[in-house]
Amino acid sequence: MTVTEDKVRWGVLATGGIAAAFTADLVDLPDAQVVAVASRTRASAEAFAERFGIPRAYGEWEALAQDADIDVVYVATPHAAHRAAAGLCLEAGRNVLCEKAFTLNAGEARELVALARERGSFLMEAMWMYCNPLVRRLKALVEDGAIGEVRTVQADFGLAGPFPPSHRLRDPAQGGGALLDLGVYPVSFAQLLLGEPSDIAARAVLSDEGVDLQTGALLSWESGALASVHCSLVGGTGTTASVTGSAGRIDIPDGFFHPDRFVLHRDGRAPEEFTADPADGPRTSLRHEAKEVMRALRAGETESPLVPLDGTLAVMRTLDAIRDRVGVRYPNETR
Repeated sequence: MTVTEDKVRWGVLATGGIAAAFTADLVDLPDAQVVAVASRTRASAEAFAERFGIPRAYGEWEALAQDADIDVVYVATPHAAHRAAAGLCLEAGRNVLCEKAFTLNAGEARELVALARERGSFLMEAMWMYCNPLVRRLKALVEDGAIGEVRTVQADFGLAGPFPPSHRLRDPAQGGGALLDLGVYPVSFAQLLLGEPSDIAARAVLSDEGVDLQTGALLSWESGALASVHCSLVGGTGTTASVTGSAGRIDIPDGFFHPDRFVLHRDGRAPEEFTADPADGPRTSLRHEAKEVMRALRAGETESPLVPLDGTLAVMRTLDAIRDRVGVRYPNETR
């Protein structure tokens, strides 16, 4: 469904923190217009609409999905509800940008991808890291052979907490745990550079509720490459990443999924620092994924080459495999 209007009209499904952050960036884009928001309660939707100057507020998801004035819906619910929310919108003919982790498991992800492809609708995981200009630059350097053949990848993402048992991150019914909320970033970073691993080993510390408080995984590829990834709800890590090749190394010293700089070390040369362009906005900005969605819609594309659906499916298969290794399964989960 090609968008030809001057402004791409967005609907926002859910009113939590990530929905607010994304909407705040959307309203600053001259070619974006947020026309509607939906929540499970009208009061929450109306409060969100008033905060951001959104004309329509719905107290149910169905009404948003059926709003024909919407070009694309941003699904920002907890990931346990992604399959239902995104599926509802796709069934109604809407294009969808869905937060990560994309779904609870690969089976649900396959269903959404199949539905989008059947309907000819645009669908993309909101993996903003893949749209970040500096991450794209890093990927291009690796693909151009700047560090030779990739040998190892390391990435971590941990929060200090503590999170009480009542928090959604500890709630199995909401897909709680470190892996789907935080670990999706290190896994996605490794697979951005190396593709889907051929073998996976993992260990985790589980909460009394049965979700992972911290998880470490070793991913391996037939090329001989290895990736060590770690996520935690009980310790604040440096959110660093490093990619080592046969002829050098790239280090991201802080916030690897939204970096403001990285350092390229080529064998026999002085280190080179690459920094973010101030014109790209603050490092926390979600504008780049919004711009990519709007670019794709105007081009009549049904998926983004930056965040391809096959890549999202591959990441979900890896997350499933890690959960299988550590013994995390969610209530009423089917695969």
